Amino acid sequence: MITISKKVVLGRGPKTNRTIQPASDTPVPEPKGRIPRISRLMALAIKLERMLRAGEVHDVTELARITHVTQPRMSQILNLAMLAPEIQEALLFLPDVAKGKPPIHEKLLRPLSSIDDWDQQRKLWNQIAKKAGLL
Repeated sequence: MITISKKVVLGRGPKTNRTIQPASDTPVPEPKGRIPRISRLMALAIKLERMLRAGEVHDVTELARITHVTQPRMSQILNLAMLAPEIQEALLFLPDVAKGKPPIHEKLLRPLSSIDDWDQQRKLWNQIAKKAGLL
């Protein structure tokens, strides 16, 4: 989610009840692309895992109910938090996608997140990243 803060001046127009005018005439720069979905899912997985550890929610089922997704989907999202820290960081800072589909997606990472050994995860991640043109 993108939040934009900007001052506005509310005044009465001749034909309308209210008009909204920007406080300044400087144009807002348009984004050059969009954040990849896997980056947003990675951030969500980190946040949800912190909620679980802090005791804000009791279990994955409650998280699924709160976020309006199925319990299996919640497990898929939370599995991203089991990735090696370097992989998580790489996913969070993937370049923006100008158009089309991003080269890395969650389904591609499912086998990777099921591996317990971070060294093996890193080896597989390097292969995935090379195929996607990230390395």
